[in-house]
Amino acid sequence: MGGTEESYKTATFGAGCFWGVEAAFRNVSGVITTAVGYMGGSLKNPTYRDVCTGQTGHAEVVQVVYDPVKVSYEHLLDVFWSIHDPTQLNRQGPDIGTNYRSVIFYHDAEQARLARKSKEKIEVSGVFGFRKVMTEITPATEFYRAEEYHQRYYEKHGGSCRI
Repeated sequence: MGGTEESYKTATFGAGCFWGVEAAFRNVSGVITTAVGYMGGSLKNPTYRDVCTGQTGHAEVVQVVYDPVKVSYEHLLDVFWSIHDPTQLNRQGPDIGTNYRSVIFYHDAEQARLARKSKEKIEVSGVFGFRKVMTEITPATEFYRAEEYHQRYYEKHGGSCRI
């Protein structure tokens, strides 16, 4: 038994190259849909080319619509921490730039609280060798959907990110 469309919630995460991040979240039971795009910058309607300049301030993100009856926000946070190294500043593996930063964009006060609590827990856990977790936790701003060729990229082309 799941929730109704009216009860679905949205979560937004940036953890490096959005192709691999989207693939990871698409496999989570209770996730209804995902979309890759850009958030957190100053330019209206940015393109991939714009964001890659590093001048717009946007991060590559995945917006996740999920059924909270089937999957908790805390579980989505666990997935987020497990798919990248949040101790790297403005990069993931070979991908370097502010657009590849580790960021949680929260959509309400409860998400903000849970994200901060989760970050504190991961920092003291030793999972990342007690290095400082660089993940930003910030209010969600306007989401700009990326170009269609980026959506479900791995389903269309195969592959994986090199984190």
